[in-house]
Amino acid sequence: MKCTKSDLKSKCNENNDKSEVSNILDKKIKMISEFIQEYYEITNVKSVVLGLSGGIDSTLVAYLAVNALGADKVHGIIMPESNSNPLDREHGELVAKLLGINYNVSDITPLMEAFRAGGYSKDEEGNLKEFDKLSDGNLKSRFRMCTLYYHANKNNSLVLGTSNKSEIYMGYGTKFGDLGCDILPIGHLFKTEVRELAKHIGVPEDVITKAPSGGLWEGQTDEKEMGITYEILDKLLHAMEIGKDPEYTADLLNISSEQMINIMTRIDRNKHKSLPIPMPSKYLDLIE
Repeated sequence: MKCTKSDLKSKCNENNDKSEVSNILDKKIKMISEFIQEYYEITNVKSVVLGLSGGIDSTLVAYLAVNALGADKVHGIIMPESNSNPLDREHGELVAKLLGINYNVSDITPLMEAFRAGGYSKDEEGNLKEFDKLSDGNLKSRFRMCTLYYHANKNNSLVLGTSNKSEIYMGYGTKFGDLGCDILPIGHLFKTEVRELAKHIGVPEDVITKAPSGGLWEGQTDEKEMGITYEILDKLLHAMEIGKDPEYTADLLNISSEQMINIMTRIDRNKHKSLPIPMPSKYLDLIE
């Protein structure tokens, strides 16, 4: 089969498009790496530390940190517990070894047991206490934050957060838990952008395609809990950012009115997680 001039032109345009996308992704990697390096230098720390959950977000941040500082200045901490998906630890260790960074495993099960958390301790009658997704689930995240800051203080390190913009909008994070960090290298990226950048920088395919999960309880996934896929959510959030009418956008994306209300309610209800802690500023004049 012969190639026509039209075929060759189409192929050329396709290659040009791919090259342009690749250049944009390279610039993003350079910008984020410079951001990490800048904060590393101005804070006068010796290293950076982050939790390696085995998911795409923490993996991408680890790759970016190594790109910015070198493997010897990046430390990963894997924090499983008795109900964790074994694959998460496996992926966390795989990433650490691929990058050549130092890492350690810190099992938080004893901490959950010490707090007599549901699912980890028994009641007075000897029955296993019921696991509460809100209090017990968030407790896991807060123990992980405490672990990171313990190591950061011990080693004069900067804590790298791994939340993305989609999660921040939706409040899909724990206050003083995974949202507790010194800097958020990918906090400006939607989840779909994280996937694109992860693929470009060389994150293992198994990590990229794994269903996103906060790892707070068995069988938990982001999209199941939020009731919407990241592909659709990110389009909606982007449309909101540029001032598009929410109802028109929802109709265009085939989002039901109920889904739209749930999303908007969730965004509004969780704004406090990304805002400064409230203070009675209007009374300051009286004090002064």
